[in-house]
Amino acid sequence: MIPQRILIAGGGIGGLATALGLARKGIASLVLERSAQLGEIGAGIQLGPNAFHSFDALGVGDAARALAVYIDRLRLMDAISGEEVTHIMLDEPFRKRFGNPYGVIHRGDLYGVLLRACQASPLIELRASSEVVGYDQDGTSVTARIANGDTERGTALVGADGLWSNVRKQLVGDGKPRVSGHTTYRSVIPTEQMPEDLRWNAATLWAGPKCHIVHYPLSGWKVFNLVVTYHNDAPEPVAGKPVEAEEVMAGFTHVHERAQKIIRHGSGWKLWVLCDRDPVDTWTDGRVALLGDAAHPQLQYFAQGACMAMEDAVALAHCVDSYPGDLEAALKAYQDLRVLRTARIQLQSRAIGEHIYHPSGAHAALRNAIMRSYTSDDWYDAVQWLYGGNGLTGSGIESIGGKQHRLKAPALAS
Repeated sequence: MIPQRILIAGGGIGGLATALGLARKGIASLVLERSAQLGEIGAGIQLGPNAFHSFDALGVGDAARALAVYIDRLRLMDAISGEEVTHIMLDEPFRKRFGNPYGVIHRGDLYGVLLRACQASPLIELRASSEVVGYDQDGTSVTARIANGDTERGTALVGADGLWSNVRKQLVGDGKPRVSGHTTYRSVIPTEQMPEDLRWNAATLWAGPKCHIVHYPLSGWKVFNLVVTYHNDAPEPVAGKPVEAEEVMAGFTHVHERAQKIIRHGSGWKLWVLCDRDPVDTWTDGRVALLGDAAHPQLQYFAQGACMAMEDAVALAHCVDSYPGDLEAALKAYQDLRVLRTARIQLQSRAIGEHIYHPSGAHAALRNAIMRSYTSDDWYDAVQWLYGGNGLTGSGIESIGGKQHRLKAPALAS
């Protein structure tokens, strides 16, 4: 007898969101997480209106809203001159245009919202220390192979197991992720230690030659999230390695003193070497599908990684519900619904890093001149395709050949 449940490899944000989406449609799931306990590392996540669209579809909108900090604007600063280049207001006209606010939240807080909702559902089983290393299928079911030698059987398998996905390794077989050469350092600063003149209620990006700095308030304004990145041609992936402050500052000796001052207040630094992959249009293999970073890993410059995983979850649950009794057709429909939108974000994330975050000289001057020319309506038009989407709409190609496809910066911070 085949257990009437869908297996989910990975208990991160994407995996839990998938379980919740399926449960909302009355579908049971088993989440198999490789770590010894369910949890998330990292600090801040930015939440565009499309994230709140997804929260509502997953049934956790009120809980997520209660923990988010609602910033007033996205702000771009020139890290060499120390001057503001432009900003996007996130006030009532923005909320009215996109139907939801723009917020920021601690990754752990967001994960807790999803985890508690999963634990409260009788349709969701969560299991730690259960890394999915491969799968087999027979046309009517999928068997997940677990690292300890166990197996689990279900009606389908969703690979939500991240950048180094074992499910993707078998399904796509495209080798290791692409190393970008950009190294990111993360810290959290108590608000009282953040320079008082920089305690802005904004997601702020300081863009400089081969480097940038991002900061914004978190956790009810108790702390500021600080993320600094520079292009140092790092050759190998690294994740969460503790480093000394001197190593961090080495990439920012050329920026304005005001920007350097922010970094000097950081402590407990950890580094990540950023990686992504080229877009692919094959996310499914019979009753197996990829989701989140396993399907479309992207650089951080769009601030959309978690948002896209949650949109995937909404779309997958919708498609499974729309094709009762035909999971292969449902997963194929999910793939077709999501591939173009996520491919656009993967590729434009790279372009934003090159043309918005890290240019120098005349390239940076051109960026400043173009971006200073935009009105609020111009900015809102530029991000309509992104923030107006909800996992089921907003593929990202509606505006090809039209006004929205001009050279614009769809987001200012990550």
